[in-house]
Amino acid sequence: MPAYLLAYHGGSIPEGEDAEARSLDAWNEWMESIAEQLIDGGNPVGETRLLTAEGTLVEAPLDRVTGYSIIVAADFDDAVRLTVGCPVFADGGSVEIAELIDMSLDDDEDDEDEDEDEDEE
Repeated sequence: MPAYLLAYHGGSIPEGEDAEARSLDAWNEWMESIAEQLIDGGNPVGETRLLTAEGTLVEAPLDRVTGYSIIVAADFDDAVRLTVGCPVFADGGSVEIAELIDMSLDDDEDDEDEDEDEDEE
């Protein structure tokens, strides 16, 4: 199954202990609801800057990434379905969903290629 990066944008930090506890409960409840598909629960992010090709650090865009998670899903539509209940929406945020491309080498294919080479000799 493909993996998807959920990049959270915006949202607000709850003010006060009660609001913070409710927010944390909502995140925990949502993550438990997708636990079988959750590869990495991720983290919120702190200070963010943008590094240009010239090596200059500039202020991050207004809609900067504020956190991330990684899930697996059958396809893009399934990833969207899993993301719909994300608590960041209640805080005014949004979620960027991006399919992660698997760049790992498949050892089985390498072994098959070697077997074919041996058969040709």
